[in-house]
Amino acid sequence: MNIYLDVFLTFSKIGAFTLGGGYAMLPLIEREVVDNKHWLQKEEFLDVIAVAQSLPGVMAVNTSIFIGYRLKGVKGSLVSLLATVLPSFVIILLIAMYFTHFKDNTVVAAIFKGIRPAVVALIAVPVFTTAKSAGITWKTVAIPIIAAILISFLGVSPIWIVLAAGLGGFVYGKIAGNTKQTEK
Repeated sequence: MNIYLDVFLTFSKIGAFTLGGGYAMLPLIEREVVDNKHWLQKEEFLDVIAVAQSLPGVMAVNTSIFIGYRLKGVKGSLVSLLATVLPSFVIILLIAMYFTHFKDNTVVAAIFKGIRPAVVALIAVPVFTTAKSAGITWKTVAIPIIAAILISFLGVSPIWIVLAAGLGGFVYGKIAGNTKQTEK
């Protein structure tokens, strides 16, 4: 099969059948890209997620762009971008066109209420699986908890948190690198 068609079909399937946004797409992307297609190794996928989260924009779109670029350069990234966004765009467009006809319907309201808890679960699953794969321990959970407290209760800008985390990771990498070199 043509790789561009394969990328398009894979990411359009992910885009069409995932509710809940970028984090909810992660398990599907991982299953398709790592387990089924073997386009990336698990460690590479975790690195892609880390970079995709650090950039502005929708994480699932950023992830698909990275994967498409890794497979086929700029053309691959454009195909994966279009495939990820197009199904959602078409579905939202159709809903918007007809939503005024059924927005006050009690059955539709009940369906949306029922979807909410499922979306929370879809977001929670990749958080736990990614944390397990990345070697997150209870000790390292303190960092996001402290970041959440700083942002939520003390009004610290998330930009400062990202910059501090990047600087901390750089310093830690330098110290860990120096320690490994002195042990040799």
